[in-house]
Amino acid sequence: MIRLNFWSGIPAAEKRITIPTLLTLMRLISVPCIVWSMIVLRWTVAFNLILFASLTDLLDGYIARQFNQQTWFGACLDPIADKVLIISVYAALAFVPSPLFTIPVWFLLLVLLKELLLVGSALLLYLYVGAFEVRPTGLGKLTMLVQVLFIIWVFACYFFGWVPVKTYYGVLGIVFVLVLSSLMQYAKIGFDYLKVRSL
Repeated sequence: MIRLNFWSGIPAAEKRITIPTLLTLMRLISVPCIVWSMIVLRWTVAFNLILFASLTDLLDGYIARQFNQQTWFGACLDPIADKVLIISVYAALAFVPSPLFTIPVWFLLLVLLKELLLVGSALLLYLYVGAFEVRPTGLGKLTMLVQVLFIIWVFACYFFGWVPVKTYYGVLGIVFVLVLSSLMQYAKIGFDYLKVRSL
């Protein structure tokens, strides 16, 4: 039986709750509110909450860097909040009947598979090599940004009565390529890390 006792080995200072961590927690808490607003077809409320969540994502990183409030706990929680937000909104757009463009189920499954593979691979790496540091890549950050902008654009189409079908599928294709590319990049980083450790 494998025991994961890494939490007890982390210094207390790295587990403290800072302002950026509180902002990340607020983003995480806003997710069920966003999904519920979409289920009951309160699109304006959902859109405002998504903008709020996006703002907290910008602020928490800026405050953490500028005021030296970066912690291990915050660094782990931030990508989790991002992934939960994106996947939840995609799921709502895929299954909630709405006048908006719907997200194809296959695309939702791709994003979900990517995130599960990343989390599972990180866990396996920890079990295999012990503590390691994972930093988001430029491509990973770009993929997250484009996904957020894509969601905001879908809502804007609803509010302004736009039906740019060709543009929608074109943007969806761009997001698909970015998601797949970032998955491949992180997979390469993981394999390279294992090679170095095995030498």
